[in-house]
Amino acid sequence: MSQKTTDAFPGATNTAEGMLYNGAVFAPVIEQCEGCSRVKEFEGAAYCNSYPMPKAKWSMGNCNFATHLKVDSKAQAKVNPLKASKRAAKGGR
Repeated sequence: MSQKTTDAFPGATNTAEGMLYNGAVFAPVIEQCEGCSRVKEFEGAAYCNSYPMPKAKWSMGNCNFATHLKVDSKAQAKVNPLKASKRAAKGGR
């Protein structure tokens, strides 16, 4: 094991499983992570500095840490039809 200090991961070491940093083993990033500002280089490989297992974050859909994705909050918001009709009747939004 070689120890190399970087700005993103000070005190990290490379192991057979991945990068060991603060007691957690970080796996290399996957293709969907490309373009994210949280991805940092360590000894020739790219790692996420927010989550140790990027593949698991993307398994159920988009990663909630991804800075390169734009989320449309209006499309995800559920509207109660009863409240919406009352609001429209009052002249509100």
